[in-house]
Amino acid sequence: MRFQAALRAVLLVAAALALPVQAGVFDDDEARARITALKGEHTELVKRVDGINRNQVDFANQVEAIKADLAKLRGQIEVLTYELEATQKRQKDFYVDLDNRVRKLEAVPAPEAKPETPKLDPAQETRDYEAALANLKTQKYKEAAAAFLAFIKTYPNGTLAASAHYWGGYAHSQARDHAGAAELFGKFAAGWPADDRAPGALESRLASLETLKDFKGVRATLELLADKYPASDPGKRAKLRLKRK
Repeated sequence: MRFQAALRAVLLVAAALALPVQAGVFDDDEARARITALKGEHTELVKRVDGINRNQVDFANQVEAIKADLAKLRGQIEVLTYELEATQKRQKDFYVDLDNRVRKLEAVPAPEAKPETPKLDPAQETRDYEAALANLKTQKYKEAAAAFLAFIKTYPNGTLAASAHYWGGYAHSQARDHAGAAELFGKFAAGWPADDRAPGALESRLASLETLKDFKGVRATLELLADKYPASDPGKRAKLRLKRK
């Protein structure tokens, strides 16, 4: 009995001494696991930082690209705004001029007919011109264009030949016959260079040539406008455009 009691006492002492050792082993394994976990977290953080750095570089490049696009868009907006204002002014001038000329035509009585020369009859010339102009006023541009061409062929030296060329050019441009428009506006400016409408006709010819992508003709027309009508608004705009080229 005493031996068994002594054995139990020894075993209890041995067990008590073993506990700190086991605890120490347990704590060491846990520390290793924690260190491994921390190393993994550190590696992940390094990856995230590298990713953030790359994203910052990409973002900076995107910002620069966006700035360049914005600058380009601002330039395009300035050009479009200028062209819009020029178009609006031409349209306003056209309607004012058209109204004034129609009023003058309505106020002037048609001259007496001369049966012996029907093709050069001033009264018939006026009626044919007014018929073509009526198509223009009602926005029948194709009909107006054809009527003005027929008028010019019939009355090449008539008193209304200049206006027929001018409004014929306008009718062709509205009917999207830009080749015909450019030709008539060019003939008007060449045939009646002192007419107040000559600079506007050249600017309208310019628009038709640009649509046709006739860049050589565009350049020549710009130079003609700037050289022959420098004080006019179309001439000033032409000089400005030549400076930009």
